[in-house]
Amino acid sequence: MLSFTVRMTFEQSDREYIAEILCPLTEASRKEPGCVSYIPHFVEGEACTVVIYEQYTDEAALDHHRATPHFHQYVIGGLNQKMRDRQVENLTAIC
Repeated sequence: MLSFTVRMTFEQSDREYIAEILCPLTEASRKEPGCVSYIPHFVEGEACTVVIYEQYTDEAALDHHRATPHFHQYVIGGLNQKMRDRQVENLTAIC
């Protein structure tokens, strides 16, 4: 199982646009084979920060996710164009 978070910051003026991108991206991502969890969050107290918690069954499922048309449309063509900073935290399950 692969688990990680992606933390992105955006301009305050882009908040509504980012939410509009994240909703269809999330819906499509959750339907992918091998996607266990895909949950975007706005960070309380940090209006310009989004954290997405993602889990995939294996590396092949993550590769599939990154090759989908919705990833290219909403991430590469949308989020990546607006983000100011991006950090990824890879997670290891304890139990």
